[in-house]
Amino acid sequence: MEQGKLKQSLSLYQVVMFGLAYMAPMIVFGTYGTLYATTNGFVPYAYLFATIAMLFTAFSYGKMAKAFPSAGSAYTFVSKSIHPSLGFMVGWTIMLDYLFLPLVIWLIGAEYLTTAFPFMPNWSWIIIFIVVTTLINIIGINTTTSMNLLIMLFQLLVIIIFIGLCIWNVKHGMGEGSLVSHRILSFDGNHITPVLAGASIACYSFLGFDAVTTLAEETKNPSKTIPKAIMLITIIGGLIFISVAYILSITVPNFGVIHNTESAAFEIAKIVGGNLLSAIFLSGLILAQFASGLSAQTSGARILYAMGRDGVLNKKIFGFVEKKHHTPIFNLVFIGIIGIIGIFMTISTSTSFINFGAFISFALVNISVIAYYFVKLKQRKGMQLLFYLIIPAIGFVLDISLFVSLDSHALILGTAWTCIGFGYLMVLTRCFSKLPPSLAI
Repeated sequence: MEQGKLKQSLSLYQVVMFGLAYMAPMIVFGTYGTLYATTNGFVPYAYLFATIAMLFTAFSYGKMAKAFPSAGSAYTFVSKSIHPSLGFMVGWTIMLDYLFLPLVIWLIGAEYLTTAFPFMPNWSWIIIFIVVTTLINIIGINTTTSMNLLIMLFQLLVIIIFIGLCIWNVKHGMGEGSLVSHRILSFDGNHITPVLAGASIACYSFLGFDAVTTLAEETKNPSKTIPKAIMLITIIGGLIFISVAYILSITVPNFGVIHNTESAAFEIAKIVGGNLLSAIFLSGLILAQFASGLSAQTSGARILYAMGRDGVLNKKIFGFVEKKHHTPIFNLVFIGIIGIIGIFMTISTSTSFINFGAFISFALVNISVIAYYFVKLKQRKGMQLLFYLIIPAIGFVLDISLFVSLDSHALILGTAWTCIGFGYLMVLTRCFSKLPPSLAI
């Protein structure tokens, strides 16, 4: 089979829409109940803190994407700026996100569909998600981005209708009866710990800005386009999440009326808009999961491609790009096969695998900016001190504070995965007597 190459064809608009689709703005509804319980009702602050933390880290991702416009994302950034062995470990830990996130997305979508259509078994929906998304991704990245655009527009329409009805009901006496919440504004230091715990969950809604760096080799003028897209995605996503969380908080401030916390937003949709809104809401949420699954599988395949091309993974399989459609076809199929494991897993178990890798990679990308620009290139004058030391240092501290707020299951599973990766690195480098395979850009 003849080898092909990734094709540079994506614009800023397409990359931003890809990232927003990956973030799946409607996921704020899907996780709202869990965050409400975790933060003791102060969900907007969890998203506010997560947005601030992610803006610092997004800035660092933008700087590193400008220096190294490669499909390898954090794996490439850390390898080039600090050390290839550490880069390998970052790539290994972030594989938790990219390999298992599609699985989690398909599993969540299957759970909602099974609730709506109980005559269909859960496993059948998972298989349908896997087959359809894999086929679309094999056809090509432009097909994926076009579908994401349509689904994103529908998501935004559903969000606008939902929030509009919530505001109308609040102004007519529902919930707190006022758009200005004195309860939310009464936030004080006693709420910091639960809000940090909630922010550590909320941050996974922001993985879209990280995912777009994997499209660097398929984007026009990536050194300028990718950094702009990263910041736009983070800002737009953060504003949506904070706004929705606040409106939901004032619409139903007392969860005593909610029967199932995990499906709280679905119940709120019934309260404010009846069966019609709940049906539209369910459709939007499923489509959001579908679009997010498309984007997650695409990004995971590009990470595997970068590691396969460099010889860290099997080059003939993971470094292969199909010539006709310019897609890493074997990687897409491999992620689809991993998704089948979702049939035997629960949502809580599968999400535990994701929690660990993201903050490790986020923290080390911030360090990479310092190592590359401030230390290696010695850019230390004027605003350079702010851009290449202070901002990434703050981002690092914020990421670590969220990392330590993870639950014990995430830390245990993540540590086990990291140990396996360290063992593989020792084999690959013959007990560190040589460097891992060099990275190609």
